[in-house]
Amino acid sequence: MARPGLEVAEVFRRYGAAYRETHALVGGQRRVMRAIERCRTAALGGHLEQCHACGHQRPAYNSCSNRHCPKCQALARARWLEARRAELLPTEYFHVVFTVPGAIAAIAAQNKAVVYNILFRTTAETLRTIAADPQHLGAELGFIAVLHTWGQTLGHHPHVHCVVPGGGLAPDGQRWIACRPGFFLPVRVLSRLFRRLFLDQLQAAFEAGRLHVAGALESLRDPAAFAQALALLRKTEWVVYAKPPFGGPEQVLDYLGRYTHRVAIANHRLLAIEEGQVRFRWKDYRDHDRQKTMTLEAAEFIRRFLLHVLPDGFHRIRHYGWLGTRVRVRKLARCRHLLGVCTPVFPPPTPRRDYRDVYEALTGISLRECPVCHRGQMVRIGTLPAALRAPPRGGPR
Repeated sequence: MARPGLEVAEVFRRYGAAYRETHALVGGQRRVMRAIERCRTAALGGHLEQCHACGHQRPAYNSCSNRHCPKCQALARARWLEARRAELLPTEYFHVVFTVPGAIAAIAAQNKAVVYNILFRTTAETLRTIAADPQHLGAELGFIAVLHTWGQTLGHHPHVHCVVPGGGLAPDGQRWIACRPGFFLPVRVLSRLFRRLFLDQLQAAFEAGRLHVAGALESLRDPAAFAQALALLRKTEWVVYAKPPFGGPEQVLDYLGRYTHRVAIANHRLLAIEEGQVRFRWKDYRDHDRQKTMTLEAAEFIRRFLLHVLPDGFHRIRHYGWLGTRVRVRKLARCRHLLGVCTPVFPPPTPRRDYRDVYEALTGISLRECPVCHRGQMVRIGTLPAALRAPPRGGPR
């Protein structure tokens, strides 16, 4: 287990200033570093709490709410899952993953918005096209797609996770067509169509001047070289795989909670931050999922983490088919009618509730219980104004 207090934020506080002086940051990378460094510190202000039973006091500093921050995902995840609960249907659910080859990942690193949008579009088009084919399912799907851009060692590895009900609406909307038990769609067929659609759209983006390549990829500026690179990719197998179906809607919700609001690395994976290096745990999927450790120079750790900062305004969770925003209410009602189930009734979310009440209602974990006596309740007794300066950096250790 990681030692208490080890955080990505601490890596940034100790080594971030030196990194910013020697590296050109792009997009929102500087803003993300700043937010994570200040998260839940005096720099953002907060309030002072005291246990009404034993008198224990603690500061409760405000969070940065940045979507890349490892500490700020729990409440966002809980609120999102609360909204999704009412959308689940009593049917099998499948997990399908679409991955691009390393050569595409390199292009994506320099063209995030363009390539990630192509990845989303072609993933959705592939699933909907094959599912609509009467030879396979002959139905309209509804599904959630989530973009991940990292591997276990923080390398750039763009892929999309899709959670898909095992069936869909007939073209006339009069029947629910279910998949065969335990089988969704043929992955080889999905892979071939995904590859063709993706490369066609990538070529179109290049011809429209929307792709920019530099450094090691500079040779791809030549149209002939770019076409040749794509020709090679058309001959390779692209990875699309479907995991076994979930046990039921509650398992789907648990899964979504673990995948939708992840960041590149969670704090609990950190093992040491010392002498200019960061050591962390990672899972080697190619070696029977064995847990291993990796040590990186702090600057390399920061570089890898910042690879996964998304473009401003980019949505990494998207809904398609009859789960799309414009048709969701109407078509979900139709799906439930055809499946013979009632519309579930959940109390509407109340955003104005204290965040501690919301968190406890959604997770079962109390943020009010005194961590010392475990009997009293922590109550707010004062306000802590935001500090004028950012939190101090620890010197290299």
